[in-house]
Amino acid sequence: MTVASGVISLVAGLPLGLALVVTARGGIAENLWINRTLGAVINGFRSVPFIILLVALIPLTRLIVGTALGTGAAIVPLAIAATPYYARIAEVSLREVDRGLIDAVRAMGGNRWTIIREVLVPEALPGIVAGFTVTLVTLIGASAMAGAIGAGGLGDLAIRYGYQRFETNVMIAVVAVLVILVCGIQWLGDRLVAKLDHR
Repeated sequence: MTVASGVISLVAGLPLGLALVVTARGGIAENLWINRTLGAVINGFRSVPFIILLVALIPLTRLIVGTALGTGAAIVPLAIAATPYYARIAEVSLREVDRGLIDAVRAMGGNRWTIIREVLVPEALPGIVAGFTVTLVTLIGASAMAGAIGAGGLGDLAIRYGYQRFETNVMIAVVAVLVILVCGIQWLGDRLVAKLDHR
């Protein structure tokens, strides 16, 4: 659940973050109407608590996957919840790119795609990767929540065996696995960011 929804959030969220940056005031493709509309939609999805979004998206999940239960079904709301979250994180990283570099590429005749491909994404890459790491960690918590309502995974294990059957050792084991997963993902993300950051 975490890997699939994480990949979808990266593939969909990064272009959204780029769109927010390039269409902003003073951006390389300034269009405030698109920027404000896109920002409002992203903020709308981000403001809905995940458990409510999970229930609200049941009809869409059934339409896409064919069922509202199970691991596959949980990927739909997880990806939809994570995409705007990651888009905002990517936007922050992309906004931090030195304006002088963008102006230099423009002065050399670079078009919008050249600026995005050669300046914005490469310069913001450490922040983009760090943001994706944070998104994956958030998705682990959300996937455990989704498991609690029939999506399977660690959340389902903790509720059905740990909580409902009063097996404390199962709850402790699930928490330990979650802590190890989060620490492992954060460590890998930090190592990758350190390799990408040449400042």
